[in-house]
Amino acid sequence: MADKIATRVAYGEALAALGEKYPHIVALDADLSKSTMTVTFAKKFPERFFQMGIAESDMVDTAAGLATCGKLPFASSFAIFASRGWEQIRNVIARAKLPVVLALTHAGVSVGEDGASAQANEDIAIFRVLPNMRVVVPADAPETKSCIEWLVQHPDGPVFLRLGREKVPVVCPDGYTFELGKALKLRDGNDIAIIACGSMVHIAMEAASALDAKGIQARVLNMASIKPIDRDAIIAAARETAGIVTAEEHSIIGGLGGAVAEVVCETHPCPIRRVGMPDKFGESGKPSELMLKYGHSAEKICQCAQEILKAK
Repeated sequence: MADKIATRVAYGEALAALGEKYPHIVALDADLSKSTMTVTFAKKFPERFFQMGIAESDMVDTAAGLATCGKLPFASSFAIFASRGWEQIRNVIARAKLPVVLALTHAGVSVGEDGASAQANEDIAIFRVLPNMRVVVPADAPETKSCIEWLVQHPDGPVFLRLGREKVPVVCPDGYTFELGKALKLRDGNDIAIIACGSMVHIAMEAASALDAKGIQARVLNMASIKPIDRDAIIAAARETAGIVTAEEHSIIGGLGGAVAEVVCETHPCPIRRVGMPDKFGESGKPSELMLKYGHSAEKICQCAQEILKAK
């Protein structure tokens, strides 16, 4: 297994690399370039980098203006701070379907010691609801880079690219290419299905291995594309297994779990359990400890899977 790499680091590397190939790419940041990793692009292409200061709404409006002039803006900040510009994202970017990539980092409870005020556990929900907005949550560094290249080649409106602070292991196979609206099956199985995104994908794989030791075959789907979502893969999982467990580093309300439940309820109802942040705010602590405290674990996924199978 390759060394662990944070998806935000992969974003910085990919943006700088693609900047050479695509001169219409520009980057904007809200005084956090060393953390969001846009600093790499800024050093390489200073004339195409715009440091907007602590003014997220202004950054969004500026990105929109650049998009109307033929540029492809990547606007970055922490996921929690970008919510300050939500009205501008809605009315200026989403309504006009402008090609702006909102590459927002430090999402989820694994932000750690910064505490509840900095932990974005609601961002998928507030962006997923916007018409024209695409939502992508890559699982590892290679998928992050593949996502960014795909988005550059398909600038069909705005996208929320959700990135993490902590390092995560590589889970996607060599040669994998991201495609919007398509899930990646990492493991086959017809007893139970685990559908995960982002930092929870490698944990879902750990859970599948633990279930396998108990004689339970778990299908694992990496659902990086939250919107549009792979309805066919979800419906197949609902029909071919006893039920579905979703896993995300986000509130269980309005995120991946909600999106999967919507598809299942409308097409092929089956038991669902949602693993993620309960309906509460986080707290300050070490990322690993917070992940365990709030149920972002292989043990929790296994527990939910066994509950479904027992009830079945």
